[in-house]
Amino acid sequence: MRLFPSLLLLTGLALGQAREIVVISHRGEHLQHPENTLPAYQAAIDAGADYFEVDVQTTADGKLVLMHDSTVDRRTTAKGKIAAMTFAQVRALDAGIKSGEAFRNTRVPTFEEALALAHRRQAGIYVDNKHASAADIVTAIRKAHMTDRVVIFAGLKLLQDVRRLDPRIKLMPEADSAELLRQTVAAIHPQVVAFDAHDFTGEIIAIARQAGAGVFVDRLGPADNPASWQDAIDRGATGIQTDHPADLVQYLRSKGLHK
Repeated sequence: MRLFPSLLLLTGLALGQAREIVVISHRGEHLQHPENTLPAYQAAIDAGADYFEVDVQTTADGKLVLMHDSTVDRRTTAKGKIAAMTFAQVRALDAGIKSGEAFRNTRVPTFEEALALAHRRQAGIYVDNKHASAADIVTAIRKAHMTDRVVIFAGLKLLQDVRRLDPRIKLMPEADSAELLRQTVAAIHPQVVAFDAHDFTGEIIAIARQAGAGVFVDRLGPADNPASWQDAIDRGATGIQTDHPADLVQYLRSKGLHK
C-alpha cells in the first residue's frame, strides 16, 4: 500500500528522497466508463490510481449517492433534482446507458458502496462534497474503516465540522489565495491542499509546503498531458488529478515517481 499524502510529503522532503506522486482519477476512469459509477472506480483502481474522486449528494430521504451534478438530467434518461428524489427513485435510474449499451442498467452508487470498494482494493477516495453533511460523511467513513484513506474537499465550515467529529480524517481545502490559505492553515491545519490553474502559484504552493501539507493539483482538459504533469511535479505537486489515470501512472513510472 502506498504512503498517503502528508506522510509522503514529509518523509520524502526530510530524507531527500525522490517522492512518489499520487494519482487521482477524476470521477473514476470516466472516459471509457460512466462517470461516478462503480465500473469507473474499479477501472481507475485497475489503472493504478491511488485515489478515485467521488462527488457526494444527498437524496430527499438522507441517503448519500454519487453524482457530479445536482440533477440526474445529464447522466440518466430522467430529470429531477437529487435532493428532491428518494433513494429508491435515484436507484431505479440507469446511470450507464448514455455511455453505451455495454453499461446499460448501471446504477447510481451509494457513498457506502464506493467506500467498500476502496477498502477491498486498498485504494483512497478523494471526496468532493457537493451536498452532504459532515456528520453523514464521517459516519459512512467510520463504518467502512476508511478514516486513514480518505481526503475531503469542501468549504472551511464543513471541514471544521469534520475535524471536530473525527480528527483522523484528512482535510483538503481549496488554496484560493495566499491570504485565504494562511487563514485556513491556522484554522484547521489541513493535511492536503487542493489547487487548480488559478491558484497554483509559487507563493501559495510555498504556504502549503511550509504547513507540511500535500499539494494536489488538477490537470484536467487541455492541461491533462505530459508537459503539464511534469510542470506540476517540478513546481511541488505531490498529487495530480487527471482524466487519464493509466497514462499518468505510466508517465510517472517512467520517471520513477510511482510504484
